Amino acid sequence: MLGTLGLESLDQLIDQAVPAAIRMRRDLDLGADLARPWGEHELIADLARTAAKNHVLRSFIGLGYHDCIVPPVVQRNVLENPGWYTQYTPYQAEISQGRLEALLNYQTVVTDLCALPISNASLLDEGTAAAEALSMCLALAKGKPNAFFASERCHPQTLAVVRTRAEAAGVVLHVGDAGSFDFDATPVCGALVQYPDTYGRIDDLSGLAARLRAAGGRMVVATDLLALTVLRAPGEFGADIAVGSAQRLGVPMGYGGPHAAFLACAEDFKRLMPGRIIGMSKDRRGKAALRMAMQTREQHIRRDKATSNICTAQVLLSIMASFYAVYHGSDGLVRIARRVRALTAALAKLLTEAGHGVDGGPHFDTLRVQLVGRSAAEVHAAAVAAGFNLRTIDAIHVGVALDERTTPAELATLLGAFGLAVNAEDVERSAPPSDAKLPAPHGRTSEFLTHPVFQRYHAEHEMLRYIKKLESRDLSLCHSMIPLGSCTMKLNATSQMLPVTWPEFGALHPFCPLDQAKGYQELFSKLESALAEITGFAAVSLQPNAGSQGEYAGLLTIRAFHQARGQGQRDVCLIPTSAHGTNPASAVMAGMRVVGVRCDERGNVDVADLAAKAAQHADKLAALMVTYPSTHGVFEESIARICAIVHEHGGQVYMDGANMNAQVGLCRPGDFGTDVCHLNLHKTFCIPHGGGGPGMGPICVAAHLAPHLPGHPLVANGGSMGPVSAAPWGSASILPISWVYIALMGPLGLKRASQIAILSANYMAKRLEPHFGIVYANGKGRVAHEFILDVSPFEKSAGVSAEDIAKRLMDYGYHAPTMSWPVPGTLMIEPTESESKGELDRFCDALILIREEIRAIEAGRLDRGDNPLANAPHTADEVVSDGWAHGYSRELAAFPAPWTRDHKFWPHVSRVDNGFGDKHLVCTCPPVEAYA
Repeated sequence: MLGTLGLESLDQLIDQAVPAAIRMRRDLDLGADLARPWGEHELIADLARTAAKNHVLRSFIGLGYHDCIVPPVVQRNVLENPGWYTQYTPYQAEISQGRLEALLNYQTVVTDLCALPISNASLLDEGTAAAEALSMCLALAKGKPNAFFASERCHPQTLAVVRTRAEAAGVVLHVGDAGSFDFDATPVCGALVQYPDTYGRIDDLSGLAARLRAAGGRMVVATDLLALTVLRAPGEFGADIAVGSAQRLGVPMGYGGPHAAFLACAEDFKRLMPGRIIGMSKDRRGKAALRMAMQTREQHIRRDKATSNICTAQVLLSIMASFYAVYHGSDGLVRIARRVRALTAALAKLLTEAGHGVDGGPHFDTLRVQLVGRSAAEVHAAAVAAGFNLRTIDAIHVGVALDERTTPAELATLLGAFGLAVNAEDVERSAPPSDAKLPAPHGRTSEFLTHPVFQRYHAEHEMLRYIKKLESRDLSLCHSMIPLGSCTMKLNATSQMLPVTWPEFGALHPFCPLDQAKGYQELFSKLESALAEITGFAAVSLQPNAGSQGEYAGLLTIRAFHQARGQGQRDVCLIPTSAHGTNPASAVMAGMRVVGVRCDERGNVDVADLAAKAAQHADKLAALMVTYPSTHGVFEESIARICAIVHEHGGQVYMDGANMNAQVGLCRPGDFGTDVCHLNLHKTFCIPHGGGGPGMGPICVAAHLAPHLPGHPLVANGGSMGPVSAAPWGSASILPISWVYIALMGPLGLKRASQIAILSANYMAKRLEPHFGIVYANGKGRVAHEFILDVSPFEKSAGVSAEDIAKRLMDYGYHAPTMSWPVPGTLMIEPTESESKGELDRFCDALILIREEIRAIEAGRLDRGDNPLANAPHTADEVVSDGWAHGYSRELAAFPAPWTRDHKFWPHVSRVDNGFGDKHLVCTCPPVEAYA
């Protein structure tokens, strides 16, 4: 590879690609434990010793997190299966039909249970989903009134996340008693209530919904999907939006995540919905096909006008929840819910008979117990000694929340902590009949999950085959490289993934006592220390559970810093036109005004324009957001000068760390002038994409920003700022992946990974340069870890677009590069360091063969309208049909390269009609005949 570039060493390449002024002059110092790379076996054994320091008790804490039973068929074949966890976001629908169907099932579960017509394909967690609902209400009301109400009986972490969002957006947040709040006297755009509430009470909210609507506001209901199998649905009593977590539908608690949140809404909110919606459409040949609907609202298009900054969601986890619902079906879910409710009723009866007080009214799974003769501290200590965690509410109240795993024997043991001497038979005798229904108006009377997909797969054989059928329709890293620029689809090594499903990491409640999570605390400390050294910063927050959340958190930290110095007027954020699309969306969400900065003909930030804009807004300059290396695929020589200009005018520099995988071990953002950066652990540090999530976006900050990092109301961590995620350490259970990656690589391995990533990109660019134009390179002709091919001339010469090339690559067994972004009419390629030379060459060969097909069109050997690119991708049923009518052979269509004969990945549908899907939005499971 070096020979192809005319070079003798990696060091020579790095000298030409990375500016000398910013390069490290020493190796990374990751501490004595990481001075050398660990071996896989010894590291896993060491991590097991760390995990053993976590003390796993049965947690009846509740607060939106519940233990559950992950069906083994789902754990083994989805959560632990690279065919599911290494997929990319389903932007290329033709090779994503499996996960799209699973996500459509998820949306159907949510819409059915909530009785609202539209759901998205998951959000990050319940707290941030509630914050997104606030933004939706504000947008629908067009900012008037600029106020929102939240019930004091919502989960405290949800209230805290909503408060953080409201403060950043300048929204007045009223928190109080929903029953007595006067919406006429104090108008609000919307109101958030919990159902059942955080203490387990189930209220009739229909009157509240009517009062709120009459006053011009909208109702947001934070709810529980399992409870809704026996409770009246929010949409049936007037809710406009329903939010919550799908965690208890077969996803481990994982000390806080990752879990799929849900959001369902009324029709008039559909153009304001954050995240992604999966919709039905049809393909080129009229076959039913799935796709991501309404993609024009993606941030890369709407930028600072985007509805939300959400980029990654929790796709893998929403897929798990959807399979859980498919496996159990409506009858199975109702059985589980009725059993939980019956045991809760038994617990309430026995506690009441013993003299303790229990809040009145019907309950589902949670009780607030007023203690008599014992303090909350005494009961909690006794419960811990018996193997249980309870929620301590105040000195005389504890909360108890039961779950799917609860047994009568467990409750008998737990009741001993309250001073009761009972056995399992006593508990069973105290429980009402398992089919007892909630009294009107609380009980559910409407049907749900009636579609055949929720009736067919209750036997494990059938479920296994359904999972495998959907998996076979999706291209993942199991099949070939996924060369997406800016997305870093690198190896997710098996050894990195092993700890994720260990119960010591997966079974902890995020609000269990800290002394039960000592293993996690040790892991956090080691990971934070390593990330601080890698980036050159002083402090790290692991709380943001997506890259977009990291952007938001980083800007809020900067905002809090300015406010603490009495400069709260600083609200201007400079953003180059080359920035990731989530950057401007995040800036707006953090309460900042976006001012664009031009780029020059080489793709670099126009320093003169930056200096002019910084001077123009000097009194109000808050920050610059810069991606480094730039999204155009180059290391900008002037990065230190760029940072200095912003500092000279009182601003802070935020670096988008999406491209950090080109810097690790070579240069450090903290050394060349930036003040904060977020890291996409799901990119640089190997957490897999999982079909579009989970992700993690921790932020690293300089010392002066450390006091302003996100904190949390239930766990003393972080700084003075409010939380940006529901759990204190975000999606904690996937952090071992990044730790194992760092420890296996060691300082020199991490540096070599960056070098090889840069080598791979430059090697591929050199091979493809004779056939395609390379849009940007530095003054020495080198690119960074990604590069951009210009395919725009083919539109005129052959009628071939970037999309045609992207779809034709599927016939060669490949996912397309990033298409027409950040430059229209281009393909942005990022090979990563994980791919072998043979795989890099195969992908280059595929593009070169496609270029020959374009030449055949240009020369008239292939028809301009009927050719393999215009009709790509080609499905198996089309190739073997009797009606082949194209002017090129079936062989050219299906087997255009030698390797496709050895192993062929067949797209499940032909090219999807995006326009049809947007005009005919269907986002739940359609009638069976639509699949015919």
